[in-house]
Amino acid sequence: MSMHADEVVATVAQVEALVASQFPQWKGLPVTPVPIGGTDHALFRLGDELVARMPRIDWALDQAVNDQRWLPYLAPHLPLPVPAPLAVGEPGSGYPYPWSVVPWLPGENPTGDNIDLESAAVDLAVFVRVLRSVAPGGGPVKTGESRGTPLAARDGYTRGAIAELGDRVDARSVTRVWEDALDARPYDAPGAWLHGDLLAGNLLCVDGRLSAVIDFGGLGLGDPAPDVAPAWTLFDGASRAAYRRELGCDDDEWRRGRGWALSTSLGALPYYWDTSPTIRDHAQRTVAAVLEEFGE
Repeated sequence: MSMHADEVVATVAQVEALVASQFPQWKGLPVTPVPIGGTDHALFRLGDELVARMPRIDWALDQAVNDQRWLPYLAPHLPLPVPAPLAVGEPGSGYPYPWSVVPWLPGENPTGDNIDLESAAVDLAVFVRVLRSVAPGGGPVKTGESRGTPLAARDGYTRGAIAELGDRVDARSVTRVWEDALDARPYDAPGAWLHGDLLAGNLLCVDGRLSAVIDFGGLGLGDPAPDVAPAWTLFDGASRAAYRRELGCDDDEWRRGRGWALSTSLGALPYYWDTSPTIRDHAQRTVAAVLEEFGE
């Protein structure tokens, strides 16, 4: 089942043809679809060491070029590997979007079963702190309603999602949490680097430790509070406390981060309700974690 009404999913034959025509140095490498992909890209292994990232929706069209420009700038500063593109391809062979070839980073997405969450919380917080500390360097500034902009810009979107969900969510409780986030002191410092989408699906672990951070589609400069969201999307209990402590969040940043975790989950629920049970269930768990931690 498609995740998006207008999505485009590349085929193995298209990837083979695109690689052969645009990057002949990799011609002949076996092309293997990766069963688990993100909402924005389909992934195809190229041999053992490479992966082709093929956008499946138009809102992801800028990511290949953005990654190529900024991940090599950021990577030398960061304490975990990131998949800086080795090449960016053009549309062709019936496939309409720019695409990229990146290193294949080994690992699996973290869960409570394959990683120590308290250690992961510390490691991820260190990554986020270092990312925030990198000089802006003329990077892309977050605009509109995107993650990293003032939360007030998301008010209509968030309340619209609550209304659309109807009785599938506790509207009174989530509205209280959302309004508390809106009441937090806005970010008033120069824009800092943020990843913007630090879900478990965008993290990798090996031998019980975080090993890489991937999928930088939300990368940019702005309020870094969206990178507080793993406190509710991934961590709980002691690991949530460790994440906050290592990040050094004050109350206002914590409240804004909780607002981002809530807003993105509420928006995902009606959009993916029928098309991605995995995303739907994760969003429901995040909303429940936000309400519990807030005291609702």
